[in-house]
Amino acid sequence: MAFSDPLSTCTDEDLLARFRKGVTEAFGVLMARYERELYGYLRRYLGDANLADDVFQNTFLQLVVKIGQYEPGRPVRPWLYTIATNQAIDALRRQGRHQALSLDHYREESTNGEANSLMDSLQSGAPAPPELTENLELNERVRASVDLLPDFLRQVLILAYYQGLKYREIADIMDIPVGTVKSRLHAALVKLHEMWEQTPSLYEV
Repeated sequence: MAFSDPLSTCTDEDLLARFRKGVTEAFGVLMARYERELYGYLRRYLGDANLADDVFQNTFLQLVVKIGQYEPGRPVRPWLYTIATNQAIDALRRQGRHQALSLDHYREESTNGEANSLMDSLQSGAPAPPELTENLELNERVRASVDLLPDFLRQVLILAYYQGLKYREIADIMDIPVGTVKSRLHAALVKLHEMWEQTPSLYEV
């Protein structure tokens, strides 16, 4: 007797298709598959572990609610990020605060022409000793600068530099053209460079 492939070998898209057909186990597999990645994103975005956990749960609750809106074959990953981001924004709005970024992790190298490390990008315009990239006080000051960015620039920055998403994925998540993603990333880096130039003490830690 031939057995069908286990759910763990299914693509994200196949899992959603099976879930829509009543295979409830497919939902649990998809949730487990994204638990670490999506929770990590929300933890960095929100700066609060408990709130991140709540938003993660709400994200998959919304997935169930919105399953009828899912277009078969549509990439699941950016769709999940879209739901998670919207849930995070709603959670922050209810609390009346902005997200607090963690800069402990950032992209170390480019992938297929995508964004390089944020720290590398920031430091490319001004010389600084290598050890500054690991300096906690510097990280705090960079985080303070990133927090001053408008939401639409900060969101692109998080998705590109901390989550390592492709420009096309970010475009799908934010429902904007790829060209707009690139221009917003450029604008965000320009603003951060300006902040750093106006605050030379950032290099004097």
